Amino acid sequence: MYLEKKEKEKLFKKHGKNAKDTGSAEGQIALFTHRINHLTEHLKNNRKDYNTERSLVKLVGKRRALLDYLTKKDILRYRAIVKELGLRK
Repeated sequence: MYLEKKEKEKLFKKHGKNAKDTGSAEGQIALFTHRINHLTEHLKNNRKDYNTERSLVKLVGKRRALLDYLTKKDILRYRAIVKELGLRK
């Protein structure tokens, strides 16, 4: 899966401070969520693709770590990004 530059900029603009703000926790979480959703769809069709499954587990762990960081750093930012991305029900 390759995400076009314009799509990435749009993603960072929506969830980060601006289109070039690739380092913010919100932007990274949004990017990881996009990739996780894509890999999940891939694994629905390719159940035995264990390399992709491993990548998915690693991405989920990275996203979890960033979410934990945001929880400690600023709970309001955490709640906002979780609500925007629909991570919790």
